[in-house]
Parts: sequence; structure tokens; C-alpha cells
Amino acid sequence: MDLKLAGKTVIVTGGGSNIGRSIALAFGTEGSNVVLADLDERQGVRVADEIMGAKGRALAVKTDVTDPASVARMVDITLKSFGRIDVLVNNVGWTRDLLFMEKTREEWEKEVKLNFWSVVNCTRAVLDHFIAQKNGVVVSMGSDAGRMGEFREAVYGAMKGGVIALSKALARENGRYGIRFNVVCPGMTLPASQEHVSAGSMWNTKEGGVGAWVISDADVIERVKKGYPLRRIGRPEDIANAVVFLASDAASFITGQTLSVSGGYTMM
Repeated sequence: MDLKLAGKTVIVTGGGSNIGRSIALAFGTEGSNVVLADLDERQGVRVADEIMGAKGRALAVKTDVTDPASVARMVDITLKSFGRIDVLVNNVGWTRDLLFMEKTREEWEKEVKLNFWSVVNCTRAVLDHFIAQKNGVVVSMGSDAGRMGEFREAVYGAMKGGVIALSKALARENGRYGIRFNVVCPGMTLPASQEHVSAGSMWNTKEGGVGAWVISDADVIERVKKGYPLRRIGRPEDIANAVVFLASDAASFITGQTLSVSGGYTMM
């Protein structure tokens, strides 16, 4: 199937590691111009080099998605480099897996900024351009923690629920301009390797992120697998495939929807 993504310009926030890296590589394979908007410039450049090494077009732009000025700069560089923007993938997210009462205010604020404000900032930065060209796609990362609530993910889940509600509202407001908004909710998805983890990623073991204990404990992984009907943990490419589909013309009549890519862990 021709997804008609060749030549389109795609921004992937947090594109330097794990799911973001896989999404960026998938768009590169489709022939898209890929912009890696990542605070970890080294990882962003690394993924851009992977795409260009496969004869694709890519650009890494150091971006703090919690800072509107940094996001505006990234969008300006993208337009100057490729002339247009067709797809925004709001991939950045972060949590630390602890009970609500065990977290500090600083951790709550980080969850709010990285999981919700990042989506608001980046979406707002591209929306004028999308409205002017009467076309555009935004795919944001949600979480089933935002649909059903999840133990040890209270504020994180609240922000992901906000992303889902925001996307539905924006789909209603902007459908008349041909702009689509959808959300993908990944199940547990392990990095291909620690080599593909950015410095600030929630999978960075030095940061004590949510995945630190999982990556290093094979017995825990086996127990987690039993909670999934398909009996495996997600791979980054599982999520990337869903994002690329929703961004493509094959999904041109899909908007305001939330898709769980979780091996059946949640069914709603």
C-alpha cells in the first residue's frame, strides 16, 4: 500500500530514542523529510544520520518542548529547511513510577510539562501553518493510564488524559481545515537497547526512570508478559507502525480517535 508520505515533512519530538527513534526511522523509510526535535542533540543527530545513511532526508534540531520559544525556533528551522510541515508527532513524555504520595512536587511539575505542555506548545506552533495550507496531521502519544487510571501513574495519567481530550477538541475545531488529530496509547514498550535511550528519557537507568527496574530484571519481564494476551512486551516498531498509518492518507477519514497499541493489555 502506498501511504503517500514520500516528500512530506514530519516533525517527531523526542525522536532521538526508543519509540521516537523508531517513528522517525519509519517515516524515513517512507521517503518523508524527518525533523528530530530532541533536547538530547547527540541522539537526535545519531538518528538523523541513520535516516540519511539509508538515503533519506533528516535534520536534528535541539529543542526544549517545554519552552515555546525553543519550539518556535525548531518550527522556523523546519520551514526554512523543507518549505512546509505536514505531520507533527508529539512523542515526548516522561514519568517516574511511584505512588502519588511518594513523588515530589518537582516530579509532578516535570510530568505536567513534558506530558501535557509539550503537546500544547508544539501543536500551537504548527497550527497556523496547517490552517493556511488547509491540511495537516497531529499524532500524539497518550497512555491507557489516561483512559482508565493506573496504579503509580496518577499525575502522568492525568496529563495523558488531557492529551486525549485536547486532541478530540482540536479535531472538532480544525476538521473544517482538513487537519486531523489522533492519539496512540502504547503498552509497555522496551527500547531496542540502552544505546537507543536519550539522556532524559524515562527509560534511562541513570535517571531512575520507570523502566529501570524492568530492563535489568528478566523475571519481572516474564511476569509482565503474562498480563498481555499476546504474551509479549511491545517493540518500538509496533508503535511506529500505528503512528505512520494514522499520519498517512490511508487514515484520511480518521480523526479524534484514540488507538491502544498494547497487545490487548487494555481493550476499550
